[in-house]
Amino acid sequence: MQVILLERVAKLGQMGEVVTVKDGYARNFLLPQKKALWASDANLTAFESQKAQLEANNLETRKEAESLAEKLEGQTFIVIRSASDAGALYGSVTTRDAAEAATEAGFTVDRKQIALARPIKELGLHTLTVSLHPEVEVEIVLNVARSTEEAELQASGKSIQELAAEEEAEAEFEIAELFDDIGAAQVDDEVLEAAGEAPAEVSEGEEEDE
Repeated sequence: MQVILLERVAKLGQMGEVVTVKDGYARNFLLPQKKALWASDANLTAFESQKAQLEANNLETRKEAESLAEKLEGQTFIVIRSASDAGALYGSVTTRDAAEAATEAGFTVDRKQIALARPIKELGLHTLTVSLHPEVEVEIVLNVARSTEEAELQASGKSIQELAAEEEAEAEFEIAELFDDIGAAQVDDEVLEAAGEAPAEVSEGEEEDE
């Protein structure tokens, strides 16, 4: 099926181009989203008469998108979720969650503008692409963590595996210190006894003298 593109469509073509696409792609996406028209003689004539206005509208929306892109590019948004010690989420993070996080931070982003091949199912930093306009895309980062403190550590470059290893090492160090303290106390008692400083038992003669 041939259609006339009303805007740039990634990997397909520019505004005004007549391209061949699968029927399902045209009926389910391009036509309902008003990204294309059937490539009939009547529609070609209509497009040519509206081309200047369409290009002007496209330029205006692109400028708005570029203005937002300057502020949104590279932004990191924190998403708090429950997860196992291994970092697997109890659930998943979707484009809706990403859009809500960006909106809460003051950016107007629709979940349909966010590209995500599959839901996020693990803790960590995840880079997503946001299409603000057919010709304007930016990348944002979702910092998925179990707490704000953990998110800050992840932002500093530490993975969930590294954080878990540090916690385990710290726990082992505390246990080792505890045993060291117990061992030192036992040694002190033995030293006192060897030096004759341990309390001596009172002899029977001393009791009679008293």
